[in-house]
Amino acid sequence: MASPALSEIPVAEPFGKTKDGYAVEIYTLKSGNGLTAKIMTRGATLVQLDVPDKNGKIDDVVLGFDAVAGYESEDNQYFGTTTGRVCNRIAKGKFTLDGKESTLAINNAPNHLHGGVERSLDKVVWIAMPFSNAKGQGVKFTYSSPDGEEGYPGELKITVDYFVPSEGNSIAIAYAATTDKATPVNLTNHSYFNLAGEGSATVLDHQLRLNADKYTPTDDTMIPTGKIEQVEGTDLDFRKRTKIGDRIESIGATAAIGYDHNFVLNEKDADTKLNLAAALIDPVSGRILRVSTTEPGIQFYSGNFLKGQKGKGGKIYAHRSAMCLETQHYPDSVNHPNFPTTILKPGETFASRTVFSFGIDEPKKDAAAK
Repeated sequence: MASPALSEIPVAEPFGKTKDGYAVEIYTLKSGNGLTAKIMTRGATLVQLDVPDKNGKIDDVVLGFDAVAGYESEDNQYFGTTTGRVCNRIAKGKFTLDGKESTLAINNAPNHLHGGVERSLDKVVWIAMPFSNAKGQGVKFTYSSPDGEEGYPGELKITVDYFVPSEGNSIAIAYAATTDKATPVNLTNHSYFNLAGEGSATVLDHQLRLNADKYTPTDDTMIPTGKIEQVEGTDLDFRKRTKIGDRIESIGATAAIGYDHNFVLNEKDADTKLNLAAALIDPVSGRILRVSTTEPGIQFYSGNFLKGQKGKGGKIYAHRSAMCLETQHYPDSVNHPNFPTTILKPGETFASRTVFSFGIDEPKKDAAAK
């Protein structure tokens, strides 16, 4: 396939209107090797991600909806969204900074989840600026979250860049933020993947490898205890590629009701900006997804609350039919001084980058995926 021309700046297309009447647009980014990504302005959300399999067949591998109305419905479980200001959970919706306590919405009782209820980053309409250069195509999304929005201190100015290089089959997401008051920031993308194609029956037949010797155990409300423990000897050991369904029932009776855990990524080499965090393989299609990131942790969530809702094209999203690999700082870090800090201060810039790279699995040649 020919690479997109330098002049091919992505063009906005209508994707519906929000309940409040705001127009939502969607942008299409393409590589020269078969990958197509579609991202909308509501929630700076990855709506569609088409990639080839071992036979060249193209499938969409992320969950989503055909119009913005689906994303505003109760069937949306953060499909493809930019989540924050703080992704994951904050214990009892409270934290204290500079002697002042902030109180947040309790939307995952008894805790705060993914930034709030009405104006969390997944629910607002972002400003989009598409661009193209010699290396590929992208869209820069910007949003300014005012002081006090969803209870968070400080005006937080955020950018999220999606970029698809002309060469290869990958999509990079780069986050940046500044603030005028000290505030916690923890941003991620919440895409649900099934490498057999969205709407396929299960993800339990996929194989997963995580570059993590440790994890953060949690209490019965999914809040970290503050400890960091070894995965060795537990059902959370994915240091070698392991079928997701092999051990999931052994933790099905826990508070997580499956996999929903933060893994502590092994330290990367000092000269390496991106750390290979995970490799996900579908043996049937031959697709492999590699996740690389600057973040210290990754949340592996096995789609335990998918409930059979209808997604794109009326496809059914069954229980555990897709999974998430959310690069992040650890959950509730704002309340755990021993965790890598999520506090952004005036004069500083939050910066994070994650790359989702797709290819064809070659176990004998691909040591990184073993």
